[in-house]
Amino acid sequence: MTRGWGQPGRTASGPARAELLRQRNLALALGTIARAGRCARAQLAEQTGLTKATVSSLADVLIASGLVVEGDPDRGLVGRPGSPLGLDPSGPVGLGVEVNVDYVSACVVDLAGEVRASAVLASDNRGIDAREVCERAARLARSLLSSPPVSGLRVAGLGVALPGLVDTTGVLRRAPNLRDLEGIAAAAVIAELLPELPSTVACGNEANLAALAELWFTDHEGRDDFVRVSGEIGVGAGIVIGGELWQGTNGLAGEIGHVFVDPGGPRCTCGARGCLEHIAGQEALLRAAGAYGGPATALGSGLGSVHELVTLARSGDGATLDALERAGTALGVALAAVVNVVDVPVVVLGGLYADIAPWLASAIVRELEQRVVSYPWAPTEVAVSPLGAGAAVRGAAGLAIRAVLDDPASWHPDTA
Repeated sequence: MTRGWGQPGRTASGPARAELLRQRNLALALGTIARAGRCARAQLAEQTGLTKATVSSLADVLIASGLVVEGDPDRGLVGRPGSPLGLDPSGPVGLGVEVNVDYVSACVVDLAGEVRASAVLASDNRGIDAREVCERAARLARSLLSSPPVSGLRVAGLGVALPGLVDTTGVLRRAPNLRDLEGIAAAAVIAELLPELPSTVACGNEANLAALAELWFTDHEGRDDFVRVSGEIGVGAGIVIGGELWQGTNGLAGEIGHVFVDPGGPRCTCGARGCLEHIAGQEALLRAAGAYGGPATALGSGLGSVHELVTLARSGDGATLDALERAGTALGVALAAVVNVVDVPVVVLGGLYADIAPWLASAIVRELEQRVVSYPWAPTEVAVSPLGAGAAVRGAAGLAIRAVLDDPASWHPDTA
């Protein structure tokens, strides 16, 4: 994922320290308001540990910056009620874009994490010039931003989700089904095609961004450590530890689809044999069910996609059920290896796996129970993501929102 959110560090002493403290306090206040939904200034002081005078000053700055609004006092309360502070519904929004094999999508998320608008354009992006694919994404994003639900709202930044290995510079290093985009910093190209937007841009692997969406936009009740595995064209995972995405040194962590699970398996696009992707990937499952129609996703063409797989499973098709049992077993083996290494308590099934979870879960749990060394006293939970196929693009949009919440001073000069 590219760097670039926030501001460079300062080395000066004196006033810079005071400025840094104020930036931290602004982030503390805004984050507390975001978590609470709404709270009066006195409550904000109590929850942050800051003085009432400091909180009042911070609140005024956040209001002036268009990040917070102050509502009318709540009625029916004993004593003198305070005016509640809440996130400004007309405040900045994040724009997310996803490029995949057979579609591009866009999503706008507000400060509260709510999706204000979204759109999907089915388009076969294979064998298409990288510039043309980026132009498709930019046109869709511009059209979405001009639609009534979000027209006039200020965009804080752009996040882009891509189906492949994206390094820390934002370059798509490997994408077996989108070869023309390999070696391209697609997010930077899309940003250039949208000059009316702020220059802040970030890019990441779709599985990683879906994991961030899981962290930010679901009611996980303190679930800050988990691995989210998802699959359609490929199989990927996002690993969250301590409420932070763990990306590895080069930003390429989470490639669970290339974990070795089958000594006699076919050769993979990565060059190895026996990769998880060739047992539990969408293509492998559809081939086993006799329903493969070429690389496709549920959001795109839908040809030979998850819908057909679910239909076959519900009908009791023997070949499909056997394939799902093998996939669940292989997923359990691979996930047990991940859990043993990084020690997370929860496995979340997303994407394709959320839809076929009823036929996968028992085999996954069985393998986790047998293979995770800590399972006897700390059983690994298997959960199903509620986010659906739009998780990655929502996570991409969330990057800009989180940047504002974590550093309000980067958004508006008045907050400095």
